[in-house]
Amino acid sequence: MRLNLFASLFLVGLVSAAVAAEPDTRLIVQADQPGVTVSPLLYGIFFEEINRAGDGGLYAEMVQNRSFEDAKAPIGWTLLKGSDDDVEIALDTSRPLNANNPTSLKLKITKAAGRVGICNEGFKGVRYGRSDEPHGLAERFQNAARSQACGLFVEKDKRYCFSMHVRSDDFRGPLTITIEKPDGSAIATKTIEAAAAGWKKFEVVLTSAATETNARLVVSAASPGTIYFDTLSLFPVETFKGRANGLRKDLAQMLAEMHPAFVRFPGGCFVEGDIIAEAARWKKTIGDIAERPGHFNLWGYRSSDGLGYYEYLQLCEDIGAEPLFVINCGMAHKDHVPMDKMDEYVQDALDAIEYANGPADSKWGEMRAKAGHPAPFHLKLMEIGNENGGPVYHERYALFYDAIKKRYPEVRLVVNDWQGLPKNRPVEILDEHYYNSPDFFFSRNQQYDKYDRARHKVYVGEYAVTQGAGNGNLIAAIGEAAFMTGMERNGDVVAMASYAPLFVHPLWKAWNPNAIVFDSARAYGTPSYHVQAMFAANRAERTAPAALEKTDAATDSLCAGKIGVGTWATQAEFKDIQVTKKGRTLLAADFCQGLQGWDVTGGRWSVRHGALSQTGPGEGVRALAGSADWTNYTLTLKARKTGGAEGFLIMFANQSAQEKCWWNLGGWGNSRHALEGAGLPEASVNGKIETGRWYDIKIAIEGPHVRCYLDGKLVHDVTRKVVPQLFASAGRSAHGDELILKVVNGSNTAIETQIVLRGQERWAAKAEAIVLGGKSLGAENSFENPENVVPQREVVEHVGSEFNHTFPACSVTILRIKQAK
Repeated sequence: MRLNLFASLFLVGLVSAAVAAEPDTRLIVQADQPGVTVSPLLYGIFFEEINRAGDGGLYAEMVQNRSFEDAKAPIGWTLLKGSDDDVEIALDTSRPLNANNPTSLKLKITKAAGRVGICNEGFKGVRYGRSDEPHGLAERFQNAARSQACGLFVEKDKRYCFSMHVRSDDFRGPLTITIEKPDGSAIATKTIEAAAAGWKKFEVVLTSAATETNARLVVSAASPGTIYFDTLSLFPVETFKGRANGLRKDLAQMLAEMHPAFVRFPGGCFVEGDIIAEAARWKKTIGDIAERPGHFNLWGYRSSDGLGYYEYLQLCEDIGAEPLFVINCGMAHKDHVPMDKMDEYVQDALDAIEYANGPADSKWGEMRAKAGHPAPFHLKLMEIGNENGGPVYHERYALFYDAIKKRYPEVRLVVNDWQGLPKNRPVEILDEHYYNSPDFFFSRNQQYDKYDRARHKVYVGEYAVTQGAGNGNLIAAIGEAAFMTGMERNGDVVAMASYAPLFVHPLWKAWNPNAIVFDSARAYGTPSYHVQAMFAANRAERTAPAALEKTDAATDSLCAGKIGVGTWATQAEFKDIQVTKKGRTLLAADFCQGLQGWDVTGGRWSVRHGALSQTGPGEGVRALAGSADWTNYTLTLKARKTGGAEGFLIMFANQSAQEKCWWNLGGWGNSRHALEGAGLPEASVNGKIETGRWYDIKIAIEGPHVRCYLDGKLVHDVTRKVVPQLFASAGRSAHGDELILKVVNGSNTAIETQIVLRGQERWAAKAEAIVLGGKSLGAENSFENPENVVPQREVVEHVGSEFNHTFPACSVTILRIKQAK
């Protein structure tokens, strides 16, 4: 039987019974036949400094631009003064704190009628570039700060460690450090005597008298003089595991609760940089934070590198994960290191291994010991570069391979596959990246089923649904989970996998979606976060062969769904939109009621002169109308491009706004017309869309057949394939006494399934179910409703060697079935 979407989503419990109506599908598990051993490293996490994942996020530093190196203006800092005060601030490089930290902040107090000083509200700023000038930048920062409700977050009775470096030749008064509310009332206060001709470090501990989500840090004075500041830092005393220069407890705990087997670090494109001068170099990320130079991050801000190599290794140990360190291979996005200059970069890799693993009396092992960790960290995995490829990469990979294998043969190397695999040296583990639609991941469920077992292992280093994903919604998590069942089923080939990216601060979003959303006070996991945690906590030790079979009761709904129009980086108008079926009109849009009846996603939509107009610049902008039940219809309309880079998106057979099933006219830089969507074959022809010209468009659907016409000419004539909507993997627990079934229902209807467990074993009559679902395909979590889509635990009754179970629409279910005692 099939239940409609809303009925199935609101089921109070999961339906299971020993005897039930004819099921839609049969899942047959060969419980008595051991399959492949699943890699213990299968599910890990990937950390990259993007979206303020580190600075302003996981790294517990609360002060933005603490060393004044971020830009040519004092980003993050504002001047505190009254109308009668004569005071100013400016960046200064006359007498640096050290060679790695050349810039300080100069506070010149000519007249102080009252309290004057400098303020920092945390990471409320805007993205900036390498060459930003002071003019206009501070105003942009202040406007962004005023528009947000969350500055520094402090909690009542919690302690915060403040430190700074100060020098002055003529200032003789005290300095007051306060954490205060936006109105200036103090929450915590300490005073120091700061007279010092040379640089001097001061440290105080502040105890907050109240909880405040929009606090600010103020360093103030009340007497004339000139004061220079550098490396002003504020940390909660209670960091994750109590580490100095440590991590935010709540965010690090969320990582621990993902049960990662490994952590890939520090990137990503962060490793490469746009240019080699901005590449990640680990030796600059260890030691005293005041000695770390930091570097510009291509994701739109400067990284302090406070969360450096040592802190990363410590994090891995603290959450029980293996480190997978990514070393720059002498390549950036726009340039690379000449081969005769590569020794330094190869030596960096060797020294990184020694720092992590070497004895405490070795050169780099001694530095690790001085940092507080005499014992080795046991680094066993290193990736050579990120998304590099071609001959330039291959010759550099050979240098790293030879040097590392000669000195550390036990370290396994991960290789990039951009522009073909290196053939000049062996490949142990290959890094593959996938960002696409839910349908793409549904169609890739069997990607590794027939993979050559004699070849290298695979690391799916980055993957996520990025199309139709909202800000991280349920259908995105469902698509990823479907792909993950295929990876676990082939856990002998897929050695590792990690979702990406990991963190996002909404003010600093450079990539969407992400696993964990946070600000200074709050955090929540997206549905994708919960899928990752579910799969990692319930990884099978060894697979059990499992097969899904359709029963006679099952039906396929081919080319059924709503119609729509959209754009990609283009502006356009649409009119005379009509849908007919066997001479009957299903839709005739004259837009006399405006956008009534249209489901709009993104863009700027309006009705102008009887036409539907989209004037926004966004990608994947769309407007849907009609019914998800429509089949065998003909869609006709007129479309005109008014501006932008590409053409139109004409949608058909869409079940929801999150689905992609469309005719892309003028896509790929206005060079091609192609069909895109689940089950649609690759059908592409050269073509472009002219600006200002009206085009006649027609799409005719008959069952699974789709015919597309442009100005009366047949362009595509294809048959849509059936795309599976139920995906499964099965395996045994580590002790072998539990069967773990992972089942993903990617359809918008509940699917009743007969589960057959073959073999001589007897199974307990009750099983545990962990289910992730929601009220709609586009359901998301938020700061206001962080548990809108979270896993629920339930008890399944009447389990046995054969039983029926209903998997809710658009859901991920993990069943743990114990052997009978």
